[in-house]
Amino acid sequence: MLKLAHGDIHLWLAFPNAIQDPDLLDSYKQILTKEERDQQQRFHFPEDRHRYLVTRVLVRTVLSRYSMTPPESWCFTKNAYGRPEIISESVYEKSLSFNISHTKDLILCGISQHQTLGVDTENTHCRQAPVEVGNYFSRQELSALSNLPKQLQHERFFHYWTLKEAYIKARGMGLSLPLDQFSFNFPDHQQVQVEFDSRMNDSAKHWSFWLLKLSKSHLGAVCAQRLPGVAQELIVKRTIPLESETSFSCLILKQS
Repeated sequence: MLKLAHGDIHLWLAFPNAIQDPDLLDSYKQILTKEERDQQQRFHFPEDRHRYLVTRVLVRTVLSRYSMTPPESWCFTKNAYGRPEIISESVYEKSLSFNISHTKDLILCGISQHQTLGVDTENTHCRQAPVEVGNYFSRQELSALSNLPKQLQHERFFHYWTLKEAYIKARGMGLSLPLDQFSFNFPDHQQVQVEFDSRMNDSAKHWSFWLLKLSKSHLGAVCAQRLPGVAQELIVKRTIPLESETSFSCLILKQS
């Protein structure tokens, strides 16, 4: 069983296109609940059914790395905004915070303890940045974006987008939060900073942010609640659920 040190955030990456063994996939299906199996079959395209299967098994097997509860026994609910939460009589299991995000050929699961957590990932090679982003970005971000050379604007759009998604997921309130009332900026190539409009009633000192280059086409972002006096460490692993796990190195920008 793995231990989560106080302040640690563990990220687990699964690349579904690399998980194709029929016997392994059959074992995955046994882990899902009936409701999850029914939901999987509602997806029209095989790729979507496959990603859903791996996503649900990733969540369940990752949580079981930190508890004696078997993967098939985890129970979940959702808050008023749709954020998944653990149902358990165990005080320890209730202290675990997890969050999940997926995009084309990557599933990202984050887990921590005693701190709220949000993660997001995007495939920047298969999505185009929208032309109209006025409702999503602050004036400062729009200005900084427009002042960049055209060839850099696409990537910077997704820097903003993944960080914003991670934050609103950490808050657990989804798109009910106004995306144009907080701003990210990049003082250099290794740091990211956040500023909140006074209407948000929030402060940069409450949160830690990381922006990750997970592959040539995948970006990831993490937002975690800061714990007073606690050093936070981000640990990244790649896994094929029920089969293997390895340490994973990636380029990381951290909040200054």
